[in-house]
Amino acid sequence: MSVTSVPVDQIRRPGGRPDGDGSVQVHLDPRVKIGNAKVFAIYGKGGIGKSTTSSNLSAAFSKLGKRVLQIGCDPKHDSTFTLTKKLVPTVIDVLETVDFHSEELRPEDFVYEGYNGVLCVEAGGPPAGTGCGGYVVGQTVKLLKEHHLLEDTDVVIFDVLGDVVCGGFAAPLQHADRAMIVTANDFDSIFAMNRIVQAISAKAKNYNVRLGGVIANRSDATDQIDKFNERVGLETMARFPQLDVIRQSRLKKSTLFELEDSPELRAVQDEYLQLAARMWAGTPGSAPQALKDREIFDLLGFD
Repeated sequence: MSVTSVPVDQIRRPGGRPDGDGSVQVHLDPRVKIGNAKVFAIYGKGGIGKSTTSSNLSAAFSKLGKRVLQIGCDPKHDSTFTLTKKLVPTVIDVLETVDFHSEELRPEDFVYEGYNGVLCVEAGGPPAGTGCGGYVVGQTVKLLKEHHLLEDTDVVIFDVLGDVVCGGFAAPLQHADRAMIVTANDFDSIFAMNRIVQAISAKAKNYNVRLGGVIANRSDATDQIDKFNERVGLETMARFPQLDVIRQSRLKKSTLFELEDSPELRAVQDEYLQLAARMWAGTPGSAPQALKDREIFDLLGFD
């Protein structure tokens, strides 16, 4: 698979347009496609709860009878932790054991079955200061295709590292149908969300990806999120307040669908099931207008 990192003015797509403005992008082989599955990429500020959100969303899709594959795109490789109950080896780890001869790998070397049949893969990342996350994503998708693991999949969820929107970690956007942004009701999270909106808008010029909406997490109130959404043209698809049951699920290495029943827990489970159903039904895909940095400060009341 050809993966290179070159100046943006050297990368062109069929329409002749550059892939993002003023950035360095990773050129993935356009022939390597996911297939017929619905593909979602989950983005958001670091530490906002993307992995918890992604795993519970995968579990919710599986509860709706969908065949789900979750791909963690973080060197920390803990995206699928609550699904598998362990830290699984990454694609980069197992490739290294065979001196990067991918033909020597078997599916069971890098794909693990988690809760309710959700298939789990941790792409991992290059060593700090070397390589590119886009290469890792590309190799992971290539392996999955080679082993025919995407042919019977209904839903693919990419759980992407933090708010890093460089060419490498924007690579899942080249495969995704919809990108979802996880945010909290605070300035830093919304500032990161705005940067992600910019990245997705750039990718949408040359790929099919569109913004599907916002997931408010750890937020008892959503007034700041609502203000931003109204200004740029986004919709909040689900709201998850600051609940101890969500924190406890992570500590217990469990999804929210495995904990002891309670009214509070059922409400959160229902919200995830409704979110999964809305995502499966399809969202129109918004084209929000990102703000300038100064505009965000002005909008949210900072001097």
